[in-house]
Amino acid sequence: MSYSYYPGCSLHSTGLEYQLSTRSVFQQLGMELVELPDWNCCGASSAHTLDPTLALALPARTLALAQVEGCDLVAPCAACYNRIKTADYVLRRDSQRRAKIEALVGFQFTGQVSVRPLLAVLYEDYGPGRLAAQVRQPLTGLKVVTYYGCLLVRPPEITQFDDPDDPRIMAEILGAVGAEVMPWGYATECCGGSLSLSRSDIVQRLVGRLVERGREAGAAAIVTACPLCQVNLEMRQTAKPKMPAFYFTELLGLALGLSEAESWWKKHLIDPRPVLQQVGLIRTVNTNVDRDAV
Repeated sequence: MSYSYYPGCSLHSTGLEYQLSTRSVFQQLGMELVELPDWNCCGASSAHTLDPTLALALPARTLALAQVEGCDLVAPCAACYNRIKTADYVLRRDSQRRAKIEALVGFQFTGQVSVRPLLAVLYEDYGPGRLAAQVRQPLTGLKVVTYYGCLLVRPPEITQFDDPDDPRIMAEILGAVGAEVMPWGYATECCGGSLSLSRSDIVQRLVGRLVERGREAGAAAIVTACPLCQVNLEMRQTAKPKMPAFYFTELLGLALGLSEAESWWKKHLIDPRPVLQQVGLIRTVNTNVDRDAV
């Protein structure tokens, strides 16, 4: 199984642990991710608020690169997935705008490449059953809530992935590796997105509510598939004790017994190791380790 891989800007910077864990997990499962050559920013989150044509042309260029490779295009970042999927949706349905974007980008859209999020690839192409068979360290005792954020499953006519009101795929994947996924009703509530810089007060309030509801559900951590959501959840918490936010691929890597998983924890703004130690998933926590937080 080979896929074209679009990391987007965040996975090479603030979401580096998402990139590292994604590549490690896919390699362990025998699923090849081939990074697109000379990829560009998808335009999130500013282009689509400033220039509708640019908002389509930027991700359309990524589609053009993926067409050359001839494989399904995988986008780990929820915002990147949403923007590329939006371009794919428009190009398939609007001939006038398609002609304009094709002329700008310099390609002919064929529609032969599918744009997919990581969760969909793991769930549909590998499957929870096969994943469970690969587990070396079940995540027994780890109680979490899954958090999709706004962009991964909405708008549903474009994303065409999971249930937009009550998404379940991430819970099935985490359940397959032994985690206890707690039910809650906030999986698709907004974390504040890019307001983190301009209106941190709003983001603090939204994130605080998410963390509070997660604790009420009985969770010790939040699990997400969006780098912007992850950094907001960890950076904008004010109440203590603070709750760590994992990328789902990090927990998969731990369950698969990957030795490099330990190197991901120090990149978090909120140290997740005490939570893992509390349920016996790691033995010791070295508080003197350089946090190297981004």
